[in-house]
Amino acid sequence: MTTKEEIKAEIDSLNEEYLNELYLLIKDFAQSKQQPKKASFMSKLKQIKIEAPENFAAHLDLYVDG
Repeated sequence: MTTKEEIKAEIDSLNEEYLNELYLLIKDFAQSKQQPKKASFMSKLKQIKIEAPENFAAHLDLYVDG
């Protein structure tokens, strides 16, 4: 018996009063698996590209003040 068949057999054995609750659980589970994962803060920071001279950090005050 496949997993899908086992799940269907368990559903068939449930009382009707529990089916709506089960449906909501299954729906929430399916939606959570379909949504793309949010990128973490650190992964977003890694995407930032700064184009500056090699001595930019050492002489930041010169670049800011002009």
